[in-house]
Amino acid sequence: MTDTKKVLLAGASGVLGHHIADALRRHGYTVLALGRGAEADITADIMNRDQLLRALEGQRIDTVIHAATALAKAPMKHRDMYATNALRITGTANLVEAAKLVGARRMIAESMVFGYGYRDFGDHVIAESDRYGADGDKAVAPHLEGMRVKEELMLGTPGIEGISLRYGLFYGAGGTENLVGMLRKRRLPAVNDHGRVLPWVNLADAGAAAALAVEGGTPGAAYNIVDDSPLGFGAHVRLLAEAFRTPAPFTAPRWLLRPMSYIHTVTGVSMRVTNAKAKAELGWKPRYPACADGVRALVQA
Repeated sequence: MTDTKKVLLAGASGVLGHHIADALRRHGYTVLALGRGAEADITADIMNRDQLLRALEGQRIDTVIHAATALAKAPMKHRDMYATNALRITGTANLVEAAKLVGARRMIAESMVFGYGYRDFGDHVIAESDRYGADGDKAVAPHLEGMRVKEELMLGTPGIEGISLRYGLFYGAGGTENLVGMLRKRRLPAVNDHGRVLPWVNLADAGAAAALAVEGGTPGAAYNIVDDSPLGFGAHVRLLAEAFRTPAPFTAPRWLLRPMSYIHTVTGVSMRVTNAKAKAELGWKPRYPACADGVRALVQA
């Protein structure tokens, strides 16, 4: 790993992108931010194929990371995910073509554990060998298709070493503050989990995994990037309220969230996900094994 090795980061201006860029620079990489804003090193919209290819002409880049999202805030309804679904399909196809143009050796995809399905998995512990991107009803089918196609494009392109990072729900610096603000305004209820749990990952740990994937891991492989302690959505909200000393959130039955169709779906999911493969092959280990650890560090900071 040297400071001459270039990484093109799509989505560098996003919350996750900032953490990935920080981790890459700590590992000695040169980061080229790809985006539409003035802060980008290379200005282009990955949904615009011709513009993207023109912007990258003459560049030589070793690794391309696709962490672009169309979400400016947490999705509330299913339709809030549609633009990101398009980025995962059309945007990824364009980015793969751009990676070939710049002679990239490796591509890394930011993906999500929800690709395994938006349902209650009971006591089953999900591993990377489980079915991905095909288990869902009509409402979530477009989201699953986006995650599946993104992985297929980035893992299956001849001549490029593809790695997919299937992240848990994000929290941490740059993301948690919005939820805390909602709690202070009494706008965020804590649903009844009824034993349901979800996988989480601190944003700093998520960024560290991407940096490790630039050199590590098996080409063509996917890795679950989650912490060691699943936690219910309602329990996470209560943890934040206690840690940041906000007004206690009111407890709401899940049916009350039906107008917010995406959140209603997510709060009905229960999944336990193993991170053993990422630990063994990437050498990744969460600095914050549980949400309580990461939230405590955020409060102290």
